[in-house]
Amino acid sequence: MTDHPRSPSLVLSLVPVAVVMTILGLAIPLLGASPHLPLIAGSVVVVLIGRTLGYRWKALQEGIVKGISIGLPSILILLSIGILIGSWLAGGVVSLLVAYGLRLLSPEVFLVACCLICGLVSVVTGSSWTTAATIGVALIGVAEGLEISRAMTAGAIVSGAYFGDKLSPLSDTTNLAAGVAEVPLFEHIRHMLWTTVPSMVIALGIYALLGMGAGGETNDGHIELLLETIEEKFHLSPVLLVAPLSVIVCLVFRLPALGAILAGGAVGTVLALTVQGESATRLVAVLESGYELKSGVASLDELLSGGGLESMYGTIGLLLCALSFGGLMESTGMLRVIVQAVMRFAINTGRLVLATLASSLGVNLLAADQYLSIILPGRMYKEAYDEAGLEARNLSRCLEDAGTITSPLIPWNTCGAAMLGALKVGPHLFAPFAFFNLLCPLVSVLLGFTGWTMHRRPGDSGSGKG
Repeated sequence: MTDHPRSPSLVLSLVPVAVVMTILGLAIPLLGASPHLPLIAGSVVVVLIGRTLGYRWKALQEGIVKGISIGLPSILILLSIGILIGSWLAGGVVSLLVAYGLRLLSPEVFLVACCLICGLVSVVTGSSWTTAATIGVALIGVAEGLEISRAMTAGAIVSGAYFGDKLSPLSDTTNLAAGVAEVPLFEHIRHMLWTTVPSMVIALGIYALLGMGAGGETNDGHIELLLETIEEKFHLSPVLLVAPLSVIVCLVFRLPALGAILAGGAVGTVLALTVQGESATRLVAVLESGYELKSGVASLDELLSGGGLESMYGTIGLLLCALSFGGLMESTGMLRVIVQAVMRFAINTGRLVLATLASSLGVNLLAADQYLSIILPGRMYKEAYDEAGLEARNLSRCLEDAGTITSPLIPWNTCGAAMLGALKVGPHLFAPFAFFNLLCPLVSVLLGFTGWTMHRRPGDSGSGKG
């Protein structure tokens, strides 16, 4: 093998993608397989092609390691989410939030309220993952009690969580997109309002329509049974609200998400030992293997059981497979060749916006990481936006409209895996109901082709590529 490997052609670069998509399309619905094996098969194809191009085994292995290293912070957060959920279930925190929700929310307004609550929490915390793992878990429980579809509820949670994440100055992706495009943070946030607010308004309207029949006739007897059982099994006290408040306070004071989630888990552990009277031995088992409720009410037992480190192992395995595939695609130059091919399509402002959105979505699909979906297209398209006479805030907005927003809709992406781990609902189920996430890229495309809000640099006449 040579020290100077050849660059892959576009056809060769698309072969691994075609292999993964074909196997995913056949193996999952027909054989009930998970995405793990298709991604491994794709990685094998990339390795074989890389070897024919002259890449050494060491270089390919380094590509895998680099890909996985990008996702290590996400993996650590997933493990901490497992601890938090287990401790909050044992501590009665989730049970308290579920009880409050069952008493205060009705099926007609639930989906709208769900989306708005998650949006508010996410704006305050700057973290969609934390929102889903805390408030989102409780809202899934409320949905079960109100007999509302889990998939619809998860879609509303994800919509609200990513709306808030996108507009929060505390969000890592918001700061990343502004930094990559070299745009002042609050200028970037203000410019995103043009795509974010209309998408959210439409999404809330759809949730309001769905809410009219989401829960059918309210089964008061069922809700009363759930409430009575919760009160029998847990000591419900407002003191338990210290757990979610601790997470919010940590994030407001800019503690990293990992630290905030672990702090919330620590508070949940203390509450389990003190308020609920759990033994230390049982609590250690909960943090490892998850909490198991045995109340005699099957729906409640399923709802208020779970969490623990082991609950995240399957999700982490999926991420390792996806990140390995993405690392190989990037290290062999295949990902760059695909993005460059898309760039040649961008001959005017509308197509440039569409190419940016498509590239961010493509990186989310192939590299399985939302940070790469912002960084790679951001670096590659910056010059194209300059040549088109467009201000950099147009680029930063597009990076978030596709990179941040579409990431939770992909099962093997770090964000999709995180939503599955927290909500116990797969992206393939909730994606059709994550209306904000579906609408935002479409609104961005519309503004790109109409030219509305696509601000140009002062003195640029709009000639040429723009």
